[in-house]
Amino acid sequence: MTSMCRRTILAVVLALMSASAFAAQAYKLRVDGLACPFCAYGIEKQIKAVKGVEKIDVDIKTGNVIVTVAEGTAFDEATAKKAVTDAGFTLRGLEKMPAQGTGK
Repeated sequence: MTSMCRRTILAVVLALMSASAFAAQAYKLRVDGLACPFCAYGIEKQIKAVKGVEKIDVDIKTGNVIVTVAEGTAFDEATAKKAVTDAGFTLRGLEKMPAQGTGK
């Protein structure tokens, strides 16, 4: 195998490895008290203040808040409860969702 071919294969392998190394982790929070867009804004503001949070999706109808954090970010029930409580709501549950890679 030529040197150029080896380098190309190595570059492809490294690119695939780096895509999986930057996997995001999502959590579903069940929150009581979400009733309007202003409520959604309030909870988004508190959760976005948590270091490593990349994305937040609020479903007012179901009371679910999907929080996506960077890989390696510590986002546990205590962290979620503090952010939700500081926003004036009640955390009823936290569920870790399947990891999401950025390359998918």
